[in-house]
Amino acid sequence: MKSQLSKWLLVFLWAAFIFFLSHQPDLKSELSGSWDFFLRKMAHFGEYAVLTLLLARALKGNQLTKKKVLLLAFILAVGYAFSDEYHQKFVPGRVSALTDVLIDSLGVFSVIGWLGYKNLVDKKKSGKI
Repeated sequence: MKSQLSKWLLVFLWAAFIFFLSHQPDLKSELSGSWDFFLRKMAHFGEYAVLTLLLARALKGNQLTKKKVLLLAFILAVGYAFSDEYHQKFVPGRVSALTDVLIDSLGVFSVIGWLGYKNLVDKKKSGKI
């Protein structure tokens, strides 16, 4: 039980970290325009890849099938990406962009794909396929 709580605590702390970053009026780096843009978009991808991994880890202990864990992690992470972009609409100096949700979703999907592939490999190794 304590271990499961700590897994969810990590999910909420990471979501709070994303919220904190989204609440900053300006997150530009000192890099040139195209490098700054690339860095910020990779940060979107990475933030949501980590969130998805943490969600899948926390959901895993809830007696769900592996498919349901992946589906729920996907829904929760992409849902949070939409809500985060909506939140940015109200932060001075920030804009809400559907393209950022798509980049966030690529981070989510990459982790879901990797975990799905890992599950498939594990099934093959155990002879269940």
